[in-house]
Amino acid sequence: MDKENQPVILVVEENDDNRQLVLKILGCRGYTVVGVVDGQEALTKLTNVNPDLILMDINLPGMDGYEVTRRIRQQEKFANLPIVALTAHAMVGDEEKSLAAGCNAYITKPINARTFPDSIAAILKEYQP
Repeated sequence: MDKENQPVILVVEENDDNRQLVLKILGCRGYTVVGVVDGQEALTKLTNVNPDLILMDINLPGMDGYEVTRRIRQQEKFANLPIVALTAHAMVGDEEKSLAAGCNAYITKPINARTFPDSIAAILKEYQP
């Protein structure tokens, strides 16, 4: 598949090392990846990037990932966009809280570099129009 037809993934991650790791892993798999550092930047980026998937860190400075997800869901054009919570929040109830905020799936950090791309591919396949 050529680069133009590859899915676009928006990575919302405040930790530079984590963001660069995800960008590298998914970029090597041929995805077009765009990284942003916080929720406000994510909302701004959505005015000119139309992602096929958003990876949303929950622990963001200022506006947390739950609130960013709720704001994205308020926009009709993103109602069916898959949003995956990508978070170190792995306590009882955290997954349910992410899903209640509007996330479609939940992946905990640290990610497994070997299985992570397959998880993303499966999510993209599940939510293709």
